[in-house]
Amino acid sequence: MGLFAEHKVAANLLMIIMIIAGLASLTRLNTQYFPTFALDIITVRVEWRGASAEDVEDSISSRVEQELRTVDYVDKMTSTSSYGMSLVTLEFVEGTEMGPALDQVKDRIAQLRNLPSDSEIPEVSLVTRYENVARMLITTEGELSELRYLAHQIEHDLLDRGISRISITGLPEEEIAIQLSTKQLESLGLSLDDVSQR
Repeated sequence: MGLFAEHKVAANLLMIIMIIAGLASLTRLNTQYFPTFALDIITVRVEWRGASAEDVEDSISSRVEQELRTVDYVDKMTSTSSYGMSLVTLEFVEGTEMGPALDQVKDRIAQLRNLPSDSEIPEVSLVTRYENVARMLITTEGELSELRYLAHQIEHDLLDRGISRISITGLPEEEIAIQLSTKQLESLGLSLDDVSQR
């Protein structure tokens, strides 16, 4: 310290060099307001519309678990079977290279041949953590279809503005109800099976 007290020019020169180096390094910093980072978790999701939780467990979840038991570096495997959906979650040992792990899980799932024929193709994904920035509540006194349209319109507007992920919850799945008159079917000589095959 005594050296810089005696040589003020050297102290000022060192300070200027440090400021310039700091400003130069600012342009090279990777910054994000809400950084996303991969977790050591992979999920396998299979939809089977209309199936009970018990059927999903027996026909999908247990078979997926059996196929994935020998995947390398799995620390913990859990499954959730609910109405119409199976979700198997694999937690890997910390520090596992997730690229090769994801490829290995996809390869094992591709080898599954005994899933129900009317179930959807399994979706394998690496879990990425997102922080919730905001929540929005949308209500209407009108029809449910109006609310659904409004929610999807807002979703598209926000995605166009650069929001990377939006989750919509609370909207029931759309259903189509077909009502047939048995008298008209009889007069046309048709049965319910005939109509369902067309």
